Amino acid sequence: MSLQERDKKHLWHPLKQHQLNPDSMAIVKAKGCILTDEDGNEYIDAISSWYTCVFGHCNDFITNRVYQQMRQLDQVMFSDFTHEPAVKLSEELIKILPQGQNRIFFNDNGSTAVEASIKMALQYYFNKGEKRSNFIAFEDGFHGDTFGAMSVSGLSVYNGPFEDFLMDVKRIPVPNGENHDEILTQLEEYINQNDIAGFIYEPLVQGAAGMKIHDAKGLNAILKLCKSSGVLTIADEVMTGFGKTGKNFASDYIETKPDIVCLSKALTAGLLPMAITSCTEEIYEAFLSNDIAKGFFHCHTYSANPVACSAALAGIELLQTEEIQNNIQEISAAHQEFSERVKLHPKVKSTRHIGIIFALDLNTETERYGGLRDKLLKFFMDRGVFLRPLGNTLYLQVPYIISKEELSKVYKVMEEALDAL
Repeated sequence: MSLQERDKKHLWHPLKQHQLNPDSMAIVKAKGCILTDEDGNEYIDAISSWYTCVFGHCNDFITNRVYQQMRQLDQVMFSDFTHEPAVKLSEELIKILPQGQNRIFFNDNGSTAVEASIKMALQYYFNKGEKRSNFIAFEDGFHGDTFGAMSVSGLSVYNGPFEDFLMDVKRIPVPNGENHDEILTQLEEYINQNDIAGFIYEPLVQGAAGMKIHDAKGLNAILKLCKSSGVLTIADEVMTGFGKTGKNFASDYIETKPDIVCLSKALTAGLLPMAITSCTEEIYEAFLSNDIAKGFFHCHTYSANPVACSAALAGIELLQTEEIQNNIQEISAAHQEFSERVKLHPKVKSTRHIGIIFALDLNTETERYGGLRDKLLKFFMDRGVFLRPLGNTLYLQVPYIISKEELSKVYKVMEEALDAL
């Protein structure tokens, strides 16, 4: 019996209606940019497996570091102990994180990184004797699937059954270069009329919304108003972090830096699950007290797992190499050239790109799941490219080590899909 058939007996996959789509392709090997299924077919992973494997799959440099760590120290509880990989990772992260970040708190995944950031913001004010219970977030943002993360997310396709149970969140449009004054007026009104603890945002690129890119100057003005009004700013860099926008972090494009940063996905280069919520020293100090209850009593069993930390350290080292930085610039330039060519296609409504992120919108509407979206997914897979449309948005987040030949094939298959529509 095939893996695909065995899978159906016990497994429940995420983001899937099994009644309509019961099959899940069985992948047996991954190396570089290539995924191999159980029948020996190969696929270029053009989205880095949900934006994680940015240095390619089973990268020898990273796996060798992880192997060495596994022989030294595998897992130890982080509430009572510390270890070299965690200490070293904190030191290396602070060097590249946006200015002002000084404390590292470990989590398990992007959702829990956001969850911790929400609790940090609420308890920060609670410890200072202020009760603040509301947040501000962008329309159509996505921050995860735990309850706090769902609350600050704006995509009801994920949150629909749970909306009656979520926190109160005020939403503002993303800045587009023309609506700044209206946003700032609305934001000021929200701040003046509500007990706002924080503003959470995906800096520059809204991933799940379709890789929508917004205006850096407008975002900076929003952050400045929040700062001047005593509202904590939380940058969700889970998707954008570690080089994807052409800089280490999307926040590097923005003058006003966040108070809290959420990290995951490419943090461990796709090898192991881990996440981080970093914050300023000021926020950390609000939890210092002779009163034990003012401590941050939030914990994950695998916090700061030494093996995951070693993967993250290896990834940070690779990210800063001249080769990887040059690759990022070359991919960005290739995206620009492809954008100029494909935006003239009659089936293309618009294109956009930043760093290694590229997206185009089809000039036809489709359901986020099912219908044309599923037909496109099959079209790409039949031609050896793993692309996962977001509704009517086709996007790329290719590994930094992709070859020119592989990237050319990805572009070619996307154009073939447009011609077939």
